[in-house]
Amino acid sequence: MSRLGGGRELLRRRARRPGELEGAESGSSPGGRGSSRLGQKKRKRRRLGGRGGWRPRGADMSSNAAPATSSAAVSILPATTAKTKTKKKHFVQQKVKVFRASDPLVSVFMWGVNHSVNELNQVPVPVMLLPDDFKANSKIKVTNHLFNRENLPSHFKFKDYCPQVFRNLRERFGIDDIDYQVSLTRSSPYTENEAHDGRFLLSYDKTLAVKEISSEDVANMHSILSDYHQHIVKCHGSTLLPQFLGMYRLSVDNEDFYMLVMRNMFSHRLTVHRKYDLKGSLVSREASDKEKIKELPTLKDMDFLNINQKVYVDEEQKKVFMEKLKRDVEFLVQLKIMDYSLLLGINDVVRAEQEEEEEIEEEEAENEGTVHVVGSYGTSPEGIAGYLNSHKPLGPGEFDPMIDVYAIKSSERAPQKEVYFMGLIDIFTQYDAKKKAAHAAKTVKHGAGAEISTVHPDQYGKRFLEFVTNIFA
Repeated sequence: MSRLGGGRELLRRRARRPGELEGAESGSSPGGRGSSRLGQKKRKRRRLGGRGGWRPRGADMSSNAAPATSSAAVSILPATTAKTKTKKKHFVQQKVKVFRASDPLVSVFMWGVNHSVNELNQVPVPVMLLPDDFKANSKIKVTNHLFNRENLPSHFKFKDYCPQVFRNLRERFGIDDIDYQVSLTRSSPYTENEAHDGRFLLSYDKTLAVKEISSEDVANMHSILSDYHQHIVKCHGSTLLPQFLGMYRLSVDNEDFYMLVMRNMFSHRLTVHRKYDLKGSLVSREASDKEKIKELPTLKDMDFLNINQKVYVDEEQKKVFMEKLKRDVEFLVQLKIMDYSLLLGINDVVRAEQEEEEEIEEEEAENEGTVHVVGSYGTSPEGIAGYLNSHKPLGPGEFDPMIDVYAIKSSERAPQKEVYFMGLIDIFTQYDAKKKAAHAAKTVKHGAGAEISTVHPDQYGKRFLEFVTNIFA
C-alpha cells in the first residue's frame, strides 16, 4: 500500500508541473520542494518574459495555468505597443518643419542648422571650453528620408564644426541660439551676389551673412579659432573683426560645400548707397569699369581718394573706433595675417528717406494701405531683429546698436547726414611662402617703394592703420 500511495503522489506532482506549483497548494513548507520549484518557475519566467513575468512576493498564485500565461503575454504586449508609438511620434515630428528653398543646397543648410541647434540645446553649456572643443565636430547622414522629399535631396550629410565653441561665441556676441536658428531657417536665405569664389547669402531678416568658403579656409579657421576666441573674451565681444557664429560642411551628390555664418556688417534695414573695400594699398586698387556699372559697386582705395571721400564722426566716436581697430590689427599681426580690408558702407539718410516715401506710396497703391513688415509673425520667435518691428519702430538714419554693431552716425558738422558701417573682412590670409613669392614678384614689377598689397604683416598693419586714420575728416 505504501508503494501504491507513493506512486499516486508522484503522478499528482507530475500532473501539476506544467501550470501548478505544489508549494502554492500546501503553502506550509517554504523551504521544501514547492519553494525550490517556485524559484525554478521565476527563473524560467525571467528567461521568457523579462521583468513582466515577475509576481510580487506573497501574491496569490492560482492553480490554473492560464492566468500565469496571459499575465506574461499582457506584460510583453504593452512594451511592444509603446515602441511602435514612439517611432510614429518621432516620424511625424520630422514632417512639421519644411525647409523650402529654390537651391537644394540651401535647403540642406537650413535643415542642418535647425537640427544642429536642436541637438546642441540638449547638451549642457560647459563651464569652460577645453582644447578638444576646438577640434570637435558633430555630423549626421540622412538617407532615404520620407519627409520634405520635394525640397531636400534624398541623400546628404551635414557636419557642424566646433559646435560648443561657436555657441560660446554667439553668446559673447549677444546672439541667442533660438534667434540664430529662426533667422537662418524660418525663411530661405537669399543670394546677395554670386562671388567669384562661391555663394554669398543673407538670412531672410538680413542680420546674418552666409559665405561659401574653401576647405583651405576651414583649415585656416581651425588654426586661428582658439586665438580668435581668446581675443573676443579679452575685448568682451567689442571688436571690428568678423563675428563668426558657425561653420558647417554640406555634402550633396558626393560634393562637399563649406559654409561660414557671420553677423552682417551692414544694416538689416538701412540701405547702403556706397561701398568701399580699403586695404591702404594704391597699386591696382581701383574698381574696374565693369564693377563701376553695377547697382552697388565695390569701390577701392584709389576711388576713395579720387572723389575725396571722407568719414565725418565725432572725436569721441573716432577715438573708440581707432582703439578697437588698433587692438584688432595688433591681434592679426601676431597671427601673421595680412591682406585684410576695411569694409566701409555709407547710408545717405536724406536719400533713404526719399526712397522710403516712394516705396510706401507704391505699396499703398498696390496693397490698399497694407504695409508688409519683414519679420512680423505674431507672438512666435522672429529672429535676431524681429522684435524691433513691433516694439521699437525706427526712422530714417536710426538703428539699434545691439544689432547694427558696426554702425556709427555722422557728426553734426557733416555736410550731409550719413550712417557709416565699418568692419574688418578677409582675415584668413597668412604670410606664407606663396605670399612671400608674390611680394618679391610685385616688388620687381612696381619697385621697392610702391604701395603694393602683398607685404610683411607688420608693414601691412602699420600702413593699414595710417591709411584708415586719414579717412576721417
